Amino acid sequence: MRLLGHPSTINSRKVLWTCVELGLTPVCEDWGGDSASPLDPVFLAINPKGLVPVWMEGDLILTESNTICRYLAAREGRADLLPADPAERARVEGWMDWQATELNGAWRHVFMGRVRNHRAFADARAQEASAAEWNRLMALLDAHLATTGAFVTGAQFTLADIVLALSTNRWEMTPMQRPDLPAVAAWMDRMADRPGFRLHCRNAIP
Repeated sequence: MRLLGHPSTINSRKVLWTCVELGLTPVCEDWGGDSASPLDPVFLAINPKGLVPVWMEGDLILTESNTICRYLAAREGRADLLPADPAERARVEGWMDWQATELNGAWRHVFMGRVRNHRAFADARAQEASAAEWNRLMALLDAHLATTGAFVTGAQFTLADIVLALSTNRWEMTPMQRPDLPAVAAWMDRMADRPGFRLHCRNAIP
């Protein structure tokens, strides 16, 4: 088992946290950081998308972090993380898809501009609009968590909590105005004793 990706990237950390939950120890190869670009021809021969992470297992090559997490949980038979029941599984996957599409898209300008200091995202108005949309979506998550009283899809910790907690950690660490979201804060505290959370989520990396 090999994981190609830099351990500081949010998508690689999804897979790494999932591996901790499953007791897996893949060989990690640093791509996407300062040492090796995912646009290198060697990497592109493996993943033409030029994105990390990549999971390699024998002849199997998987891309897209949420897909990798789902594969690993299913392969290990962990119905607690990814339910076998189609309806319950769909609830988990629906929140994972929301994280990858709606929530990820919201933070781009403010995070890239204020944390990564990327010149293409320096426009202050675009940053403020990004922060406002990110806060709106986080408030939606807060309202939902207030109804579950525990984790994203109910009483059981699942893959949805992994991917959304990493997004929340980034939201907490990005320099911007944020509303008080008590259900989100309590949910993050409930995961504080999980080793994967401490290693790969609340680890001082946005």
